[in-house]
Amino acid sequence: MCTARSCRWMAAGWRVDPIELIRRLRRSTMRSGPMLRVLLAAWVIGGFAHTAQAQCRRDSYVETASAVAIAQPGPHEGRGTTTAYPFFEHAAGFDLAFRQRALHRGSSIGEHRNDKDEIYYVLSGQGRLMLDGAYRDVTAGDAILTRKGSTHGLQQRGREDLVILVVYPRQAKSC
Repeated sequence: MCTARSCRWMAAGWRVDPIELIRRLRRSTMRSGPMLRVLLAAWVIGGFAHTAQAQCRRDSYVETASAVAIAQPGPHEGRGTTTAYPFFEHAAGFDLAFRQRALHRGSSIGEHRNDKDEIYYVLSGQGRLMLDGAYRDVTAGDAILTRKGSTHGLQQRGREDLVILVVYPRQAKSC
């Protein structure tokens, strides 16, 4: 297993030639005794066992809404304009889509059939949800589970933007 320090180095994009590193370790530990050589070898082997994972991950980090905001038309052939916040869209090895979407006045997410389970959570505003042919009003604090094969759409209502979180599984991006 890589140490916190070696993972940070690798995650920061450092590239280390394993052969050169082993040569340097061998030279620097000749005078330090066999135990230190064994410990350093274990560190190197453990670090390189996780090199691919560490190099393609940006470990825990923060993204700001202003940095990821994208103006878009209503998704799934919906009406009006929306603002999407695709948080962690470029996080390698992360298999969860976590997005915020603001549906501005008069906008909607068009009716569509899901190819995966999906959750909407209403942060603020009011809307009208169509879920498998049934209509209902939604407001802040409501959570909506749409299952694979389900049909749904969402329309903003009132003067305030309808702001939702959208969470669903996605194919993890490889390095």
